[in-house]
Amino acid sequence: MIWLNWRQFRLQALVGALGLAVIAFYLLYVGLDIRDAYDAYRARCTDPAACAQAGSQFQGAYRNTLLFLAGGLGLVPVVMGVFWGAPLVARELELGTHRLAWNQSVTRRRWLLGRMAFVGVAAMVLTGLAALMLTWAASPYDRVASDRFGTVEFGARNIAPIGYAFLAFALGTTVGLLVRRTLPAMAVTGVVFLAVQFAVPNLVRPHLMEPEKASLPMTAHVINQARNLGSITGAPVIGGLRVPGAPDAWISRTSALLTADGRTVGGSAFGECLDSPPRTGAGGTFGDTAVCLAGLDLHVDVEYHPSSRYWAFQRAETGLYLVAGAFLTAIAVRRVGRA
Repeated sequence: MIWLNWRQFRLQALVGALGLAVIAFYLLYVGLDIRDAYDAYRARCTDPAACAQAGSQFQGAYRNTLLFLAGGLGLVPVVMGVFWGAPLVARELELGTHRLAWNQSVTRRRWLLGRMAFVGVAAMVLTGLAALMLTWAASPYDRVASDRFGTVEFGARNIAPIGYAFLAFALGTTVGLLVRRTLPAMAVTGVVFLAVQFAVPNLVRPHLMEPEKASLPMTAHVINQARNLGSITGAPVIGGLRVPGAPDAWISRTSALLTADGRTVGGSAFGECLDSPPRTGAGGTFGDTAVCLAGLDLHVDVEYHPSSRYWAFQRAETGLYLVAGAFLTAIAVRRVGRA
């Protein structure tokens, strides 16, 4: 059984190993480069102001590179599901070779479990190694940026991608068994798993644990530390805040800008501060706008998770994907017994 699996899987395994070697070589280069830059950044930390400027430059130099790498490696589980999972059974059914495979001494269910275990473990190992190499390469940057909960970053580092790979592979295999044609199964697997990768970080992850809650007064200093102010529709919102006393926390929900009585600040008052604030000569990211908004006595309500929960979230999300993958595997095993 093992020999037969290897004979059928060796081409995909070779391609996967070559791809992993390319990824490893590039991440080694990026990781060493980041470490040199990190040492240079630390050498410039002679006082708080110089350290803050050096830290900002260090993050700016690698932010986009690491974001693209995380996004690219985040697609590895999709590739596993589409090119390894979906054809696993669908091709046998399409070519009619399942008649030979299913009429041997090995039962259909054992045959399927053997194939899924062999290829599935390979998918998890390959994805896990790529994720661990990215985690190593980005570790100096992550220590400075403190943004490990980012939507893209979280799913590309540490152990969570292993769960993604298992679910994507199990999804592809199950869809292939149900659809019985390779190309449609590949397309359905890709679309469904991409939808899952979008839905879980935005709709599920924030509710895996009960969030902490806080009310943040909008002083000029706090507003100037935000990443963005307002929306394309003109809504009075603010983003990229940090929780005092927990600067590395993940803010999972931020209310609109609220007045002292808890109502959303009026659009006209917000727009006046945004478009034509009284000139005070204030500095900072938002300057006069921050001073104008601070004068309105505003606050926002936030829900957040402390950074100490990072590994709890990693374990919870990995477990969620593993359970979902096991459920799909059970469906596939049940289905193949009746096919």
